[in-house]
Amino acid sequence: MWECCADWYNGSYYAFSPATDPTGPANGTYRVLRGGSWFNFPRFLRMSYRHRFVPAYRDDFIGFRCVGDE
Repeated sequence: MWECCADWYNGSYYAFSPATDPTGPANGTYRVLRGGSWFNFPRFLRMSYRHRFVPAYRDDFIGFRCVGDE
């Protein structure tokens, strides 16, 4: 399942972002999707692969990851 992220998408952001813990652009039109789903080609399945989507878009292949802080 594609992981829906809170980061805004900018295709060239990493070319000028901080090397450690980049936070992403402050705003944008698209949000970031990571990791692909079982429905995609293998090249899309890495968590480092980023894709964009309109925040209001819904699909069976888009989800989110619950994270806890210990």
